[in-house]
Order: sequence, then C-alpha cells, then structure tokens
Amino acid sequence: MGPLVARLGRVGQRLRQADRARPWVLDTTVVVLVFLMFCLPDLLHVVAGDGDGPRHVRLAFTRPPVAAMLALQAGLVLPLLWRRRRPLAAFGAIWAVFVLQWSLDVALRADVALFIALYSLALHGRLRQLPWACGAMAAGMALVAVRVSRAVSVWDALFFLLSTATAALALGLVVRIRRAQLAGLRDRAARLEIERDQRGRLAVATERARVAREMHDIVGHNLSVIITLADAGAYATDSAPERGKEALHLIGDTGRQALGELRRVLGVLREAADGPPELSPQPGIADIDALCEGVRAAGLDVVYRSAGEVDALDDGVQLTVYRIVQEALTNTLKHAGAGTRAHLSIAVEDTRLTIRVQDTGRAARPGPPNEEGHGLVGMRERAALYGGTVSAGPVAGGGWRVAVTLDLDRAGGAA
Repeated sequence: MGPLVARLGRVGQRLRQADRARPWVLDTTVVVLVFLMFCLPDLLHVVAGDGDGPRHVRLAFTRPPVAAMLALQAGLVLPLLWRRRRPLAAFGAIWAVFVLQWSLDVALRADVALFIALYSLALHGRLRQLPWACGAMAAGMALVAVRVSRAVSVWDALFFLLSTATAALALGLVVRIRRAQLAGLRDRAARLEIERDQRGRLAVATERARVAREMHDIVGHNLSVIITLADAGAYATDSAPERGKEALHLIGDTGRQALGELRRVLGVLREAADGPPELSPQPGIADIDALCEGVRAAGLDVVYRSAGEVDALDDGVQLTVYRIVQEALTNTLKHAGAGTRAHLSIAVEDTRLTIRVQDTGRAARPGPPNEEGHGLVGMRERAALYGGTVSAGPVAGGGWRVAVTLDLDRAGGAA
C-alpha cells in the first residue's frame, strides 16, 4: 500500500507541474469529457429520432432541432474553458444558458456543467461571491423543479437538485481549504528552512567573533612580551651577555606557549578524520600566576592578589577573566613605559566578580582621540556575555586603570 501511495503522489505532482506549465490542456480536457459523456448521447438520440427514459418523461419536454441543441450545449459547456481564470464569469454564462434552456422546456444532460461551474467558483473564486451564486443556483433549481413537476414531485426534484448543488459547493470548499492548508505548510517549511540557515550563519559569525577575540588576545599579548624581551636582550648583549641569553630563552618559551595556544584555537576549526583533536584545556584563573610571571620577565612589575572563591567559577567565566587580565596587562606593557608597576586584583563578592588593573605609568595612551582600540572593544564584548561592564581611563595623580564587573547570577558562573 505504501509504494502505491508514493507512486500516486509522484504522479499527482507531475500532473500539477504539467498543469502549471500548460493550464489550457486540463481545461480543454474537461470540456471534451463533458461533451463526450453528456452532450453526445443527446445528439445521437436526436439524430436517430428516438429518446431514452420513460415515455411520459420524454413527452414532458420539448425536443429541439440539432442546431438548437448544439447551440445550447455549446453555451453550457464552452464557458468551462475559463472556469479557473474567470470562475464567476463562467458560472454566470452557464447559468444564463441554463435558465434559457429550461424556459424553453428543454432538458439536456449538459446541465451538469452548471454544477461544475459552481464547484469551480467555490474553489477558485472569491468567497464573497458565493452567496450570490448560491442564490442564483437555488432560483435555477426551483425553475427546474417546477418544469419537471409533470413527471416528478416538485419537492423530490428540489431536494435532489439542491443536494447535488450543495455537494458540488461543499466539494469545492473542501478542496480549497485543503490547498490552503498545504500552501500554509509549505510556506511554514520554507520559513523554517530560512530560519535554520539564519541560525547557522549566526552561529558561524559568533564562532568567528570568538576565534577572532582569542587570536587577538593570544597574538597581541605574546608578541608584546616577545618584542619587549627582544629589545631588552638587544640592550643587554654588550654590557650583560647573560641577561641577553636569558631574554632569548624567555622569547623561545613565550613563542612556544603562543604556538601551543594558537594550535588549540585553530584545532577546533579543523575536522580531523580520525576523531576530535587532543586539545589542552582553556586557560583559567589558576593560569594568571604564570601570566604575571611572563609579564614580569618582560620588565613589568605586577602585584597580584585575589579574594573570594575564584577557583569555584565555571570554565567560561574563568576564561573571560583570564583574557581580560591578559589584554589589560598587554596594554600596560605596551603603553605604560619603563619602571611601571601594575596592581592586579580579582575579587568575588556574592554574585559579583570585580577585576581591577591599575598601573603607575603614563596616563595618556597613544592613539586617535575618542577612539577605542580593539583590545578594549574585545574586553567589552567578553564582559557583555556575562552581563558585565568595563571602564577604562586615567587615574588622578598618574597611571591608568581598567575596572571590570561581571554578574555571576546572569552568567550562572558561581559554583
């Protein structure tokens, strides 16, 4: 049963596609079928000179000549050619010929065209046109019931005719509702597909932004440390070769650390054929000590203290804190100048986490006025993920301060 239904569904889909390409084919086919099934038998009986049905029924109606019968049949059937493009006009034309035919006391099988026209109007026409069409249909059926009262009871004829008209009307409305439901389902499926694509593009953009922040933090910090160490080693080569050698070792260690972090970040973007890559964990608050050691080696005196249960924060919050501290110390290393001391504090109080980085270097930072650097923008983006705020600016008496506040309730970051 299943394959048969699927095959019929495919056949129906092909027929609908063919009908959309050449709608006149189906309209012409309907007219030809109506002529062969309902018009041709009446013509054959007129030509043969006999009739069909009971004798008293045949005597109750007028038998028109062939030319008149052809004219009436053409008036009933030909308007079906535009029953889908102009359903109201087709119904009106057929109804007019129908009323004229029964006014002449002529009964034709082609009267079935009026029911087809009513079905087409219910399916393709405007709904506000149906009450008028139903009224006209009822008047036409009443005329037929009066005309056939010599052979059949008026009420029996009226019941049969109105039932047939109601069936045609109901069938058209049912098919119309079904098509509207299918169109709604197709439209909903198309919208869902568009939304899925949009979510995919948004996820890709979000991941790209995350990777860009990671790359900026990793490359910017480690290159700043490497440049500072290289400059210090160059100055110390002549006066203190051992300090120059130590600077070179520190440059190598910093470069290897940066390379490892880059491999970790880029590894998530690469599809491994033999399974997911082995990645080291993302840095957290526990790694800030090592971060401060590396900055101290580059010549910046860092005083670090923490308060509260900072180790109980979840991994996402810890990574955010690490990257914000890394960016702030990198900016201090680049802009504060020699002999600078930086005070770093991280504190957790109830549902709030506070980060402060304040240095004793130059208060003014190089760069265009009223324009934030990429580092500060990145800090704001990271803090915004956890409902946080970032403020940065000079301190009275000299120095620069960065203050960050994160909402741990919104982050879900408190253990």
